[in-house]
Amino acid sequence: MTTETVTAAEVAMARAAYPLAFRAPLHVRLRRAALWTGFGLLFCWCLYDFNFSPVRIWEGLGRLGRVLSFMFPPHIWTEWREFAEILKGLGETLSMAFLGTLLGAIIAFPLSFLGAKNINRLPFLRFGVRRGFDVIRAFETLILALIFIRAFGLGPLAGVLAIAVGEIGVLAKLYAEAIENTSNKSVDGVVASGGSRTQSIRFAVMPQVMPVLLSITLYNLESNVRSGTILGIVGAGGIGFLLADRIGAYRWDEAWSIIFLIIAMVYLIDWLSGRVRARFIGTWEGTR
Repeated sequence: MTTETVTAAEVAMARAAYPLAFRAPLHVRLRRAALWTGFGLLFCWCLYDFNFSPVRIWEGLGRLGRVLSFMFPPHIWTEWREFAEILKGLGETLSMAFLGTLLGAIIAFPLSFLGAKNINRLPFLRFGVRRGFDVIRAFETLILALIFIRAFGLGPLAGVLAIAVGEIGVLAKLYAEAIENTSNKSVDGVVASGGSRTQSIRFAVMPQVMPVLLSITLYNLESNVRSGTILGIVGAGGIGFLLADRIGAYRWDEAWSIIFLIIAMVYLIDWLSGRVRARFIGTWEGTR
């Protein structure tokens, strides 16, 4: 097999002879120019509408620096009662995230099969289920928390319900997409050996999809730990309520210490979820 080297002179000659072959058609170039022009105008309008200016940014950075200076040195709790209150808030936030994610996953798991096209062969039912997922995801967790606070009062219960309802839409959609991406070879093998449709799901689809579902669930748990902090600020309990209280009272050193504890908790959850993924995904891979 021989290869011929094309010189720059030959490319220039071909470009001169066939100019249209080396550039996009006119309508494509006009469409690209219109899109980039529209993007630039939208960007400039946003800067103008949001009153963006270098002076404002510079002044804001100066005030931010003063706020950060108030946080140092971080506060160290010397009384057990005060520190126990902080630990209780962290525990509430973690419990809210865990219970909300667990409840959402329990409800989303069976619903995901109705939204997967390789499991649910009824287009109208599948379309309705998928649109239901979209409706649930349209409500931000913070909005759900405000609604549930009105219904059930202040406290972690409203946060748990807000996270659970939000997770139903998110997890069901992600679970359904994971189920749809499974290979049909295992399913065909189970069916060819005389297995029923239910058995093909149990022994062919589930071993493929369970590691993915576990990874998705653990990732959402980590995300909900951070969301639980925000929910506490609006009255759903947890460490966010204590953080908002310290910021409102201008106790910036305590606020920084609470933020540091939140960061440490998120890192711990991330490390534990990584260990769980490595343990169970390896087990499932070995049984396939």
